[in-house]
Amino acid sequence: MAAFITKEKLFSSRWFQAYGMIVLGSLILATGYALFIAPQEIVPGGVYGLAIVIHSFTNFPIGMTALALNIPIVIIGMRVLGPRFGWKTVIGFVLTSVFTDIIWYLTGGAGIAEGDTLLSTIFGGLFIGTGVGLVFKARASTGGTDVIAKVISYKTRIPVSQAIMPVDGVVVLLGAISFGNWTMPLYAIIAIFIIGKVIDVVLQGISYEKTLFIISDYHQQIRDKILIDLNRGGTIIQGKGMFNQNEKQIIFTVVSRRELAILEEHILKIDPNAFMSVMNANEIIGHGFKTLNDKLSND
Repeated sequence: MAAFITKEKLFSSRWFQAYGMIVLGSLILATGYALFIAPQEIVPGGVYGLAIVIHSFTNFPIGMTALALNIPIVIIGMRVLGPRFGWKTVIGFVLTSVFTDIIWYLTGGAGIAEGDTLLSTIFGGLFIGTGVGLVFKARASTGGTDVIAKVISYKTRIPVSQAIMPVDGVVVLLGAISFGNWTMPLYAIIAIFIIGKVIDVVLQGISYEKTLFIISDYHQQIRDKILIDLNRGGTIIQGKGMFNQNEKQIIFTVVSRRELAILEEHILKIDPNAFMSVMNANEIIGHGFKTLNDKLSND
């Protein structure tokens, strides 16, 4: 994923925060590959998946192999997509390569959960997802096949999410053919799934808030409960029923899980037939929650 262009003032707090996250993220990412994924010869797509395959046949260092693959990929990406990567991305994938080989050398290529492929898959996915998420939060990138997917998307107008699937799929298939083990692609799928979920958690955080849409003839009592007892705000939306065209008052609000239970109990008492839609709120910005300035400062 290409980095966003940011201009932190040199040696400012935001500068130290950004580069600190890149260093930490690169170390955690390298740990996932060196201690969990590579020792089990799991190939979860990407440049490092390809580097693991090459290492098994040539014994070339995994980190340096990934670095050698990443350099031309990023150069091509910059030529096609423009200078979107910047120094932070270069530092990110260079540090990841160096850390991977250092950890591999210090441990002799022995994984922590050696012999337990499933455990290695799970913890490898957790470490890699956390590392990539931290690098992304610093507005940097880890390079790799996602750059190829962006180039394909730019040339063909195929969405990046669809373009990256066949690219990583080819690497996973190559790993299965190379190692002659057709169970490994199944573990690779698990690792890819975990990596994606953990990246989302790192970028968006774990939110316990719920978004509610409530339709009830007793909307005034529900409104009072939200405003007075729960001390929350909301919005009244004017709506119309599809079937009978009756005017409806729709309450839109955001509450915590504890407040949701209180509100549901109250609604059950006054209007058991009320319609309520409950959705997870991945991120909430505004009065009563974090501000946009807080979000940008944390990112």
